[in-house]
Amino acid sequence: MSDFIIGSGIRLSSVVSYNHLGNNDGKNLQDEKCFLSKKISKGGVLDDAINSNKILYPSSNNQIDHEVVIKYVPFVGDTKRALDEYSSLIFMNGVSTISTYNMCEDSLLSVPIMYDLIILGELFSRIKIDGKSLGPVLSYLSFFFKAPSTNHPEYVINSYSMQRNTLINFLKACAGLSPED
Repeated sequence: MSDFIIGSGIRLSSVVSYNHLGNNDGKNLQDEKCFLSKKISKGGVLDDAINSNKILYPSSNNQIDHEVVIKYVPFVGDTKRALDEYSSLIFMNGVSTISTYNMCEDSLLSVPIMYDLIILGELFSRIKIDGKSLGPVLSYLSFFFKAPSTNHPEYVINSYSMQRNTLINFLKACAGLSPED
């Protein structure tokens, strides 16, 4: 959502996420190190979106309020409950806040994504370009990850739209189609 807001030309000022999880995710995220890792990965996505727009964020020291709250609530089981607020200063110091509330079963949400990831990962492992194996496969699969990493950090893309377009255009190229097809 932050990528969409910033990409739309709205200067994001604050992102706050509240999560209630009852499965092992919620239990594990009660550990300080696990929670800090989650907060850093969410912050990295936000930093990439900010750094991608030098018009809205001209300074290299662009900090916005970012807070993540995760609570373990055993009763909710596999259901993830998330409230996210994206606030921006608008005309005449007004404030615009977009709030989303999401409830979903984590396992049911992730299984189809895992299938796609396995199938594409296997396909990409067989592709050769000019007789050479495909290099940083994970950059093409970053579409599936909040915090992608590759053996070439310059290939990491943290923008949903760019990730999707990269994956689609790559698959079209493999099929011999042009990006316009």
